[in-house]
Amino acid sequence: MKSLLIVTALIEGLTGLAIAISPSYIASILLGTSLTDPSAILIARLAGSALITIAIACWLSGSDSHSSIMVKAMIVYNIFSITLLVYAVLFEKISGPGLWPAVLLHLGLLIWCLSSLWKRAR
Repeated sequence: MKSLLIVTALIEGLTGLAIAISPSYIASILLGTSLTDPSAILIARLAGSALITIAIACWLSGSDSHSSIMVKAMIVYNIFSITLLVYAVLFEKISGPGLWPAVLLHLGLLIWCLSSLWKRAR
């Protein structure tokens, strides 16, 4: 589980940093639209800071004996991420070049989380 949480920390931390620094550019990659409204930019930066917080939590719990708790939390996070991104495509009709790769990335991380818990339970 340690490597899963470290990889997750790096991915989410870098993504969060990118969103916090350049929210409109990242939105254009993921959603195919730029953010122009100041309130949308603020909310995107808040989301970026939340990803950085997730990254810190993953990093710090990587060597923790209770790391399975963090992995369970990441299962929920990855399910929500996949659901919201697919919802954006199917119902809101918004999609950028990075959206499906993001879905596949979260799906891969979800499978890795489930696999890690399954191995630990055995």
